[in-house]
Amino acid sequence: MLNLLKSRRGSDAEAYCRDMARREAKNFYWGFISLPYEQRIAIYALYDFAREVDDEADAGAELPDLPGRLRRHRERIAECMRGNFDDPVMEVLSTAIDRYAIPQRELNMLIDGVEMDFAKNRYATWDDLHQYCHLVASVVGRMCVRIFGFDEEVALERADDLGVALQLTNILRDVREDAGMGRIYLPLEDLKRFEISPDALLGGDPGDRWPELVAFESARAREYFERGYQVLRYIPRRPAACVQTMAGIYERILTKVERDPALPLRERAALAQHEKLGVMVRSWLSAG
Repeated sequence: MLNLLKSRRGSDAEAYCRDMARREAKNFYWGFISLPYEQRIAIYALYDFAREVDDEADAGAELPDLPGRLRRHRERIAECMRGNFDDPVMEVLSTAIDRYAIPQRELNMLIDGVEMDFAKNRYATWDDLHQYCHLVASVVGRMCVRIFGFDEEVALERADDLGVALQLTNILRDVREDAGMGRIYLPLEDLKRFEISPDALLGGDPGDRWPELVAFESARAREYFERGYQVLRYIPRRPAACVQTMAGIYERILTKVERDPALPLRERAALAQHEKLGVMVRSWLSAG
């Protein structure tokens, strides 16, 4: 009877994580579904935890004591590493941590990135922004690769590159939304290079050289995509299909921005369901 209750509780926790990922991961979920069951559930829990932590920064101005709330997430991680949990996300994540040897340090780095996001709304240089991208995206890629399994340590470095590519695509996609919150992620040194003032960007009218800046940042993202895709050499076939789907969707978003640089000033670039399905099918065929 005890084993039955544990099994039922575990199933409920897994269903909770699946439903949250399906609801929140509008792009990544299309990749998740290609994974074997145990890996898929682990990725759900990892994504859900990352989503919970990221939401703290977005709600930071509305809820008091962000440092205290993030400290609570660090405590959740510490307890989870010991096999203790009090919510469904950490219950499933605890199993994933044990099964796939996910380091506590990498989970805490994600929280470091959220703290940086809340404390800063400008990034002076590419090096500054790269550090942020590494904390909020590359480290998640590293943990995903640990769940997928890999042949050589270089897989983790290529996951770092792919994380930067995805995050930089996010930044280009979300210019208008971020400006509405007073945030500019594009490096200030790059704005200066193309004679774009921060105030003009926040006002939605960055001027005639905006397409040049978009082309510059898009080319940078393409370089990281090119290196990041090399991770496919070091992971199994089904996870490779997952990665190709997720990265492929983001590359298509980047292409939309490249073709219409003013798009991010008007709205968030997105793919229709049939476009995502097409990327997924091509990724499966390629991985096969």
